[in-house]
Amino acid sequence: MSFAFQVSDMTCGHCVKTITGAVNQAVPSAVVAVDLPAHLVTVTGTDQADKVEAAIRDAGYEPARV
Repeated sequence: MSFAFQVSDMTCGHCVKTITGAVNQAVPSAVVAVDLPAHLVTVTGTDQADKVEAAIRDAGYEPARV
């Protein structure tokens, strides 16, 4: 399973590291791929989209499922 989030307020490498770490801590089986110029976070290896979204929000970002 795979799903993606548009994270418009993800603007730099630090943001990528923070989001990736938050998702991996919340769902260790998740594989996170980030397209920074497109502000897109794609997650595979889990079906826990709600948990991933909550982890991104808790890290201080505003994800929108796409």
